[in-house]
Amino acid sequence: MAPHDIRRPFKRYAISDQQKRREIALQRQAQQRRDSQHHARCLASSVLSLPNENNPEPIPPEPTTEPEPEPESEPGSEPEPSSRDFDVLRASKLKGFEARQWFSRQLMLPEWMIDVPPRLNHDWFVFARPAGKRCFVVSSEGTTVSRLRNGSILHHFPSALPNGARTRDNAGPAHSYCLLDCIFHELDQIYYVIDMVCWRGYSLYDCSAEFRFFWLNSKLAETGACDPPSLYHRYKFSVVPIYDCDQMGLQTAYMGTVPYVKDGLSFYNKHAHYQTGNTPLALVWKDENCSQYVLDTDSKGQVPAQQQVVLELQEDGKLTTSDDPPVAFGFLDNEFVEKSGLQSGNLLRFAIGDGGMTFVDGQLEKADLQYISKANRARASADSYSKVLFQYTARHSPLRIEDLVASISSSHELGEETTDIEMVG
Repeated sequence: MAPHDIRRPFKRYAISDQQKRREIALQRQAQQRRDSQHHARCLASSVLSLPNENNPEPIPPEPTTEPEPEPESEPGSEPEPSSRDFDVLRASKLKGFEARQWFSRQLMLPEWMIDVPPRLNHDWFVFARPAGKRCFVVSSEGTTVSRLRNGSILHHFPSALPNGARTRDNAGPAHSYCLLDCIFHELDQIYYVIDMVCWRGYSLYDCSAEFRFFWLNSKLAETGACDPPSLYHRYKFSVVPIYDCDQMGLQTAYMGTVPYVKDGLSFYNKHAHYQTGNTPLALVWKDENCSQYVLDTDSKGQVPAQQQVVLELQEDGKLTTSDDPPVAFGFLDNEFVEKSGLQSGNLLRFAIGDGGMTFVDGQLEKADLQYISKANRARASADSYSKVLFQYTARHSPLRIEDLVASISSSHELGEETTDIEMVG
């Protein structure tokens, strides 16, 4: 990568409501935690108030795990799997359409960075994102399966992950499954693990990113999953280097050498739980210095003259993004829908015309949409709002690395605390 001066004397101002949605996501996460804790207290109280029996069942011993250093998340502290754990275990046995449908909704999808988050150097991690195929890797019942974002199977193989191969050393109970969020890097045939969702049957969904990354770095290598391929371990797994997003961490992720092709930078809020679907608590950003593909390309690999977007047609004719709740970009009248043979649920491709997009208070007011065609059938969902906006600003007023550095510098000037923890694989 060519040398790049990442200093800049000013800070870019916010142009979207991304920060507001981040605050809402953290509030919702905190409320869900309080609800879970209240449920646990009620359950404990009801159990203690039950009448004694002559032959009470013995209390099973707690599993032998390392002490958890983060009381906030309480990862793996419950001896019984949650309902979500059972969902994952059942899903690992699904086949065909049901399996594709379930897995297509399970990945945590980062929003594209539209504005630089405040306290970037205090509350966020950063790492260079490997180029490749994003997928879930599930090890269960003596085999390992990787599934792409649309739910289709990428590989079916033996691995050194717990319960990932039919070997004596790797055997375990049926509930001892693992679920990893990975990117498969084609050039070296390595699965780069970017997050850990379940480990030996214990859910990490409700643990902070800080703890998930800690476990990822400490647990994965213990299994031999990071060893070179062998008869019962077809693909190597590797952990990406993760840094605190201070000036040094950002510069290392952006300009440092890694063993894979970079496709932008990923940012994770340290307090974020693993939330399925789009979330503003994980972000992706890229420019021409850290990614081969900043602007979207067409089916021929060429950057089209006009930005293209994929939206979902609703029953009322609205054209919406994949967000929850979805963002409406436009409307098709019934006559056009019937004439074009379109149906509710279709994914449609549009170009952004010369009228562009208009925003008021960080929210979309209108967009100049020009219909092109139906999207590829292999496509699982519409574009997210943040992706459309990132691509739009990348063509007109891109968010640059200097803007990220300026935000960190201004945080230092305001006297915000920084941390010195660095977790690298």
